[in-house]
Amino acid sequence: MSVGNDVPRTLPDMTSVALAVTDGMLHFELSVAHEVFGSAPDAVAVPWYDLTVCGPGTVPFGPFRLEPDHGLDRLRDADTVIVPGWADVDAAPPAALVDAVRAAHEAGARVVSLCTGAFVLAAAGLLDGRRATTHWAHTGVLAARHPAVEVDPDVLYVDEGTVLTSAGKAAALDLCLHLVRLDHGSSVANTVARRLVVPPHRSGGQAQFVTAPVPAQDDHPLTALFPWALERLDRPLTVEDLARRAGMSSRHLTRHFRAATGTTPLRWLLTQRVRRAQELLERTDDGVDAIATATGMGTATTLRRHFHRTLGVPPDSYRRTFRTRAAALPEAP
Repeated sequence: MSVGNDVPRTLPDMTSVALAVTDGMLHFELSVAHEVFGSAPDAVAVPWYDLTVCGPGTVPFGPFRLEPDHGLDRLRDADTVIVPGWADVDAAPPAALVDAVRAAHEAGARVVSLCTGAFVLAAAGLLDGRRATTHWAHTGVLAARHPAVEVDPDVLYVDEGTVLTSAGKAAALDLCLHLVRLDHGSSVANTVARRLVVPPHRSGGQAQFVTAPVPAQDDHPLTALFPWALERLDRPLTVEDLARRAGMSSRHLTRHFRAATGTTPLRWLLTQRVRRAQELLERTDDGVDAIATATGMGTATTLRRHFHRTLGVPPDSYRRTFRTRAAALPEAP
């Protein structure tokens, strides 16, 4: 992933989400967004998103037909606008869609593209001077057609504040969960991920998926290692500890780790420690010293340094943000 501002925003809560659809969209990405934002899991007590589908009339999606709730002009009223994948990257997206997406951003909406939906955002000029990504098979085309865009072919998604783009296919789900994490915190995002039977956060980028076979889960040498490590984040685990548990040399472990996650063992461990710290800050009254111990960071100073470097905000501010949001919510019946 690549995040320009991976912290809770000071913008008003992003309660309304509009899916921008038209002929030529991909139904997988549309379905992903609808599944995440359409209804909250039973275990989530926070008010969920108000989702609408906006399009220029009945929209064909392969063998399906979609009846939008509103026209494209209603995009400008949404807090967040999501543009699903665009099927034919060689064809120019409809001018009405491009204009509506641009107008929504000018009106203050957070605009998100999934997979090749980035071509719509680029046509609207929203990616000029920004980093962005799309499906790895089309990053070259995007960069050549829109030279003002800094295309990153290796990440799962890019967060540039009010403009966010995802890589191909399943990376759309990574970005949708990232949005939930920004709006509601890690605990809620984790609950959504569990309902969808996916990891709440994947390290690394899409480079690991380019023309590389994905091993069956049961056969992968690290299948048992990940949950083992997550259960021991309170310990000062080393690469040697992980290698010993996996039954391989440190060098082989690092190679397998990069192939599976796109990052190093220690970087992966640090990311998981920060994620665990986020959950504890949201869900407990534990002090920073206790959380540093529980996440294996040792001292509050170390925790604060890594937390701020990773998320751009200190632990105390992060806790205040999400405690304030939680306190403002009505009690569950």
